[in-house]
Amino acid sequence: MSTYDNVIVEIADYVATITLNRPEKKNCMSPALHAEMHQIMKTMDWKKVKVLVITGAGQSFCAGMDLEQCFLEPFDDPEKMEEINTNGFGWFTAVKNCPAVTIAKVNGWCFGGGMELAGICDIVLAAEDTVWGLSEVNFGIFPGGGTTWAYANNIPARKQALYYALTAETFTGAEGVGLGYVTRAVPLAELDAECERVVGLLTSKGRIVLTKTKEVYEKVIWMDFEPAIDYEMAKLWELSRETNDDWVRTALASFKKREFKPGTQSYKLTTEV
Repeated sequence: MSTYDNVIVEIADYVATITLNRPEKKNCMSPALHAEMHQIMKTMDWKKVKVLVITGAGQSFCAGMDLEQCFLEPFDDPEKMEEINTNGFGWFTAVKNCPAVTIAKVNGWCFGGGMELAGICDIVLAAEDTVWGLSEVNFGIFPGGGTTWAYANNIPARKQALYYALTAETFTGAEGVGLGYVTRAVPLAELDAECERVVGLLTSKGRIVLTKTKEVYEKVIWMDFEPAIDYEMAKLWELSRETNDDWVRTALASFKKREFKPGTQSYKLTTEV
């Protein structure tokens, strides 16, 4: 991977970690950061990545968009604004559709576009005292660019979701669990260890089955029950073909020998699939 000015990229043992690296700006997303993230998501070798962790440098996860650089300065330059939007929406869409399992490790301030970024990840691990908020109404707009979609799809109770968008009142990472935005909240001192624990659970599984699990969830959530059965079975046989029936040849064969307990353990992969 290349060296970047606004992000840090580390790849090891099927895990890619991207750290937003503008701590002096609470990791607000600038046009340059958008361009770098767009490039990273396009060029990453996803066949070598099972888990993508996104976090922030310093005491923030991401405090949203850099309002001056993303909106005020390019406002009268349509071509520049289009470039910023293409890069920004491009890498957000790539994260949403990422074949790897995506984890937002929220270590500090999480506002506006930062909430969108966390909201499109599969799993959100947050420090209990992190501060979250939708501040857009404070400067005269509503949460846009996918942020409304993110909070509406992560806070299932309408009156709770609209409350935070309309008032701009903040909530903590601990409160975010009850709202549905955060998967798990722990003390900040335990956040790295908790993320490592969850990453370990995920990397012990096959890459293809993780991807298929995500794909099936995203489709069937919109389906009626009977079409969902047909789709799930079709995807199961697709998975079987792509992994040489590993779940039968290896997993169930190991289960028959009582070599592992599928309810609480993962079988040992014979090949990395």
